[in-house]
Amino acid sequence: MSSGASGESGGEHVAVRARRTAAQLSIKSWLLLMLLVVSIGSNVVGGVLGYLNGTDSLKDAAYDRLIEVRDARARQLVNLLDAVENSLLLASRDSSVSGAEQAFAAALDELDAAGNAQGSSGAPGLTLTPEQNAAVTSYFVNQFAPALAEATGEDVDPASFDPSSRGSRYLLYHYLVALSAPAGDDGQGDDGQGDDDGEGGQTGQTGQGADPSAVNDAGDGSAWSAAHSRYHDYLHRMATLLKFDDLVLIDGDGRVVYTESKGVDLGADLTKGPYSFTGLGITFATAMSTIQGLDTVVFSDFQRYSPALGSPVAWAVVPLAGGASTADGTGESTQGAPVGALAVQLPIARINAIMTGDGKWSDSGLGRTGEAYLAGRSGSEPVPTMRSVSRDLAEDPQAYLQAAVQAGLSEEIAEQAVSSGETLLLQPVDTEAANLALDGQRGTVTSRNYLGSQTIAAYAPFRSHGLKWAIVAEIDAEEALAPVDQFTQRLAISSAIIVAVVSLLSVIFAGLAVRPLRRLRDAARRIAAGEQGVQVEAGESDELADVAAAFNDMSRSLELKAALIDEQRAENDRLLRTLMPETLAKRYREGVRTIVQDHQEVTVMFADIVGFEEFGRSTTSDRALDLLNDIFRAFDEAAEAHGVERVRTTRQGYLASCGLSVPRVDHARRTVELALDMQRIVERFGAQHGADLSVRVGMDTGTVTSGLVGRSHVVYDLWGDAVSLAFRLQGGANEAGVFLTQRVVDKLPDTMPFADSGVVEVSGGYQRVWRLDPKAADAPR
Repeated sequence: MSSGASGESGGEHVAVRARRTAAQLSIKSWLLLMLLVVSIGSNVVGGVLGYLNGTDSLKDAAYDRLIEVRDARARQLVNLLDAVENSLLLASRDSSVSGAEQAFAAALDELDAAGNAQGSSGAPGLTLTPEQNAAVTSYFVNQFAPALAEATGEDVDPASFDPSSRGSRYLLYHYLVALSAPAGDDGQGDDGQGDDDGEGGQTGQTGQGADPSAVNDAGDGSAWSAAHSRYHDYLHRMATLLKFDDLVLIDGDGRVVYTESKGVDLGADLTKGPYSFTGLGITFATAMSTIQGLDTVVFSDFQRYSPALGSPVAWAVVPLAGGASTADGTGESTQGAPVGALAVQLPIARINAIMTGDGKWSDSGLGRTGEAYLAGRSGSEPVPTMRSVSRDLAEDPQAYLQAAVQAGLSEEIAEQAVSSGETLLLQPVDTEAANLALDGQRGTVTSRNYLGSQTIAAYAPFRSHGLKWAIVAEIDAEEALAPVDQFTQRLAISSAIIVAVVSLLSVIFAGLAVRPLRRLRDAARRIAAGEQGVQVEAGESDELADVAAAFNDMSRSLELKAALIDEQRAENDRLLRTLMPETLAKRYREGVRTIVQDHQEVTVMFADIVGFEEFGRSTTSDRALDLLNDIFRAFDEAAEAHGVERVRTTRQGYLASCGLSVPRVDHARRTVELALDMQRIVERFGAQHGADLSVRVGMDTGTVTSGLVGRSHVVYDLWGDAVSLAFRLQGGANEAGVFLTQRVVDKLPDTMPFADSGVVEVSGGYQRVWRLDPKAADAPR
């Protein structure tokens, strides 16, 4: 009995130890398996997410570099145009410049009068001999016309450029033809009256001889040469120091009375004949129009200019202010009509230097293949063309020639670009980026460039000084995305290493019972650090499972409460933004309670919907309010598109302003265009619902004040004379339409159909009121 009992007792102890061992091994196995699955699975998921996020970040970084280059080039170009504009505005008030123009114009009149009087009592020495006249004609027939035909590839009629004005022919002979003749030849035959100066040739002029721009006095004794001797050095230094390609003085009748380069356009008439259709002629006419003021510089896009042998030329023209001496001789300038104009050629070299970064593309973040360039559309050519030089042409002309021809450019035009070293107006840029930018959009895109290469590009419209160009910064996609491939390889290698290391560590530490406790500790620390959604594995032990479950419940509860707090904060922020502008909402959240701000030059409009009350009575109140909200929602979208800010809406009207948070130069135009859009919205709504609706808008420009009113119930409001007057115009009108004060009309173009609508009394006097009929404004004119 005792022996059997002892055997049974020993067997039970062995079974217990076996079960314990099996239980311990099972726990270790499960822990090891769980650790391996979690670690490897997490690594795989993290690797995938890291790959996706990493590639997106690298692509975004490439786009950000291009955007930075694009915007930097645009700012530099605006600065250049500003410098040109400021230089011309300063020169337009310079008595030396206006005095030079008047002196040259008077001298040219004298030459024309002398030529007309030839044969009777013409002044001796101020007329050309028959041989000299023949030399002028010969220059156009034998030199200029063939050179222009060769440069443009088109037939040229010399007679269309050979001037009929005797004064112009006189100046062209003495300051171009005689100086362009080869050394030893006076340019007129054997009569011995030519100028045998014998100096070197001039860039852009045909023939060999003296540089016309370097000659101060032709020695012919004319008043024009005397004026030239007095003013040319000053004007020449102005053009040279400011790096203008040419400088031209034009009198009030449109005659080119002086050119710094002494081209064939000297003495030309810009108001009729072939020169009236050139960029210079059109820009001059615009600058001298009554719409433009004395202190306005008009810029033109690049066009081919025949006197420059068909080269692309862009002009900037400013009217010259005349001056009259007062009785005491002070010479105070008058503010009457302009006496003439000053025109300069925009410096192509400086534009190219900006767009190419002085040829240092890599230093500006464009790598081996990137570039930034300008593109624009000509009136007769819908396909955009370049307005700056191509990097491919600048770096490797022969490679550019081959690539351009393969991309579809004619070999003749490609060779012309290579020979001239310039792609301006030659290289088409019919790309997605350029077309989107010219349509007024900005952004980034992956597409093919003008040579057919796959690129990533950052594009934007360039709207400055009346120029409508596109600016594009692009780089080959292969070069830009090369870091993505490197990142992928490194990520794969690092992921493999991590999997191996984690697997080894899992084997070593899987049997440690303290591991779950350490996870709990680490998780608690992460929550203490502010991390949300922290969870831990419960494990197999009952006690640890209970603790882990309680911990996870606590973590989820904290996460839920944090999410509710964040959601409530976001809802509060959204409500604040609906009640007031973001800038005021930010200050209000920061604890500022007295918030008020004055605004200068703001256009305020107040509009109501005429006929809606009658329409609303025909339906339920809920339906009427829903429809009114739909209209106001459309108003808000239109206001945002025009850069106008809604202040508040009530059932009685819609109050908005432009120039309030974001100062805008064209705030009046934007507000009027919004009013026209509101009329279209209301008409469309009325047509859909069979209602006769229209808008009645009051509008004024001036200084207003905005701020938060109230303590317990805060309201964002706008007040001031301009607001009150806008309310009065809208409320006092008996018919639909847009009613504007004189202050608004003064800031709008004269082409809008205004009608006098009387006057309104304001503090300090009366203000004239004008009515703009939205239907008339939309009608084709």
